[in-house]
Amino acid sequence: MTESSTAQPGFRTGFLAIVGRPNVGKSTLLNRLIGQKLSIVSRKAQTTRHRVTGVLTEDAHQFVFVDTPGFQKKHSNAMNRAMNRSVTQALADVDVVLFVIEAGKFTDADREVLRLLPESVPAILVINKVDRLADKTKLLPFIAQLAAEREFAAVVPLSAETGANAEELLKACGPLLPEQDPIFDADDVTDRSERFLAAEFIREKLFRLLGDELPYGLAVEVEKFEVEGALRRIFAAIVVDRDSQKPMVIGRGGEKLKRIGTDARKELETLFGGPVYLELWVKVKGGWADDERALKSLGFE
Repeated sequence: MTESSTAQPGFRTGFLAIVGRPNVGKSTLLNRLIGQKLSIVSRKAQTTRHRVTGVLTEDAHQFVFVDTPGFQKKHSNAMNRAMNRSVTQALADVDVVLFVIEAGKFTDADREVLRLLPESVPAILVINKVDRLADKTKLLPFIAQLAAEREFAAVVPLSAETGANAEELLKACGPLLPEQDPIFDADDVTDRSERFLAAEFIREKLFRLLGDELPYGLAVEVEKFEVEGALRRIFAAIVVDRDSQKPMVIGRGGEKLKRIGTDARKELETLFGGPVYLELWVKVKGGWADDERALKSLGFE
């Protein structure tokens, strides 16, 4: 991260938190706005566990988007408390909040997140998944219902999946940012390290390929990350809570673990633009999700 002295008068830069209950499409929205995959995506709750920052620089704006975990109410272990801290810390440090909900759905969980939003920060209501709304005539009454909940700086219906109306969201965000020089270089897309991104992309494959078998207490710890020219050598442990969970990840004859590694390696090669050697294994770390020291070693703030 570097400061730039090349900003023209009127240039606007700021931080924008993407918040909402789990599974409303926050990570998909971040990836769409940035124009590349940074934040991992799956249909399972708790896919996003860490804040992920994505940077988009245009002629007159630099948007620094912060994808946050879905606010957790069902569980109260140390991991979930860390995830909730990540949300509240992000809200305290941003210039704009993007409050994301699903078209046609406004639940008690959505209302809980809405109550967290500071009144002093302008909030944009982002109504996602409008492409899945069967009866589009219900959209305007739905917007009117939400307008009674809080005064929003703008309301933008869109589809993060298809990209429909995503540009309108950027247009709504731009004027809300403070006038100042860019915070990041023009070609930066994130402040997260390659090591962090590797762990996240591996974890996404675990979510996608294990499906309902996925144990709740599962994480990825990159123990060694080496760069030799264009080659990245990555050695990572898949951390489970109990011995009985290891076979679920490894599979018969190591088949599942091999598939996870192959799929993750292909995506990482695309992300890093070069060859990747990836070695994975499974280790047991009992009770890690409720162990503050273990959480810090796994990148939780």
